Amino acid sequence: MMERRQFLSGTGAAIGGSLLAGCVGGSDSRTVTVDYAYYNPVSLVLREKGWMAEAFTDTDVEIEWVLSLGSNQANEYSQSGEAEVASTAGIAALMARSNGVPITTPYIYSEPEWTALVTFEESGIESVADLEGKRVAATRGTDPYFFLLQALDDAGMSEDDVEVVHLQHPEGQSSLVQGNVDAWAGLDPHMAELELEHDGAELFFREPAYNTYGFLNFLDGFLADHPEDARRVIDAYERGREWAIANPEETASILASESDMSQPVAERVFTQRNDLSEPIPGDAHRDLLSDLAPILQEEGLVTDGADPQGSIDDLLDSEFAADAAGGE
Repeated sequence: MMERRQFLSGTGAAIGGSLLAGCVGGSDSRTVTVDYAYYNPVSLVLREKGWMAEAFTDTDVEIEWVLSLGSNQANEYSQSGEAEVASTAGIAALMARSNGVPITTPYIYSEPEWTALVTFEESGIESVADLEGKRVAATRGTDPYFFLLQALDDAGMSEDDVEVVHLQHPEGQSSLVQGNVDAWAGLDPHMAELELEHDGAELFFREPAYNTYGFLNFLDGFLADHPEDARRVIDAYERGREWAIANPEETASILASESDMSQPVAERVFTQRNDLSEPIPGDAHRDLLSDLAPILQEEGLVTDGADPQGSIDDLLDSEFAADAAGGE
């Protein structure tokens, strides 16, 4: 496995390096670049165990890992070609596809409850309605951001009724702790850390149905030009998924080690807020994206002429990974 490069820019606005996807080294070797993320525990298992590299041991392919700090950064990797495989929330994947990023989602890495609205008890915020006029940290283009929009809509409000402070997830957590914002659209494991390790932290609005799954996105060119390599990636993910289901405490330990979180935080994230039982895209994913697609246009998150509803069928591929998942 090649030495990994970690892109740790706080804003995720710039992508370092000049890797041309699939073209490093000599003409007889290729690199497949795959992201790992603290919000995708299976990716951490695969990286720790070396199973992704092992899936390519009889080939001339090397695996390079890059760290995604949020769906927005993972989408940047896809858009630039920096990563052939990247993990995002479902609505973030649809936003990217609608905006012309050439990705397809053949695999669901998790059904999480990984976001909620967070504040401190002393803020006086008890409901979404109390956010009016307040500063709320969120990462634009990620599930917590869309979660916030849905929560505001439920309360008869919109983004115009609050001041959204656009920060990457870890910076949103820090900003809330420092009192620079009144609330935060949180993401695990950072959210669970705050909940368990800071007195007075409260998840004051939770709605599991507003979390849009974990999508594993493949560049269309990668799927078309190297389908066997793509299948090896999915096979590795299936190995990791099955192991993680059978070994939840060990998976939590890997999450804790990789993210520098405590074991109790990691256990809450993985054992209480992640469901790995359904890896194949299906009607539930299509229906959820269909319900949320109008938000992309209402909030100006897609280009003029984009068709988020029509892009759902382009995005989801229910057939490619079925063999790897045993036809589930």
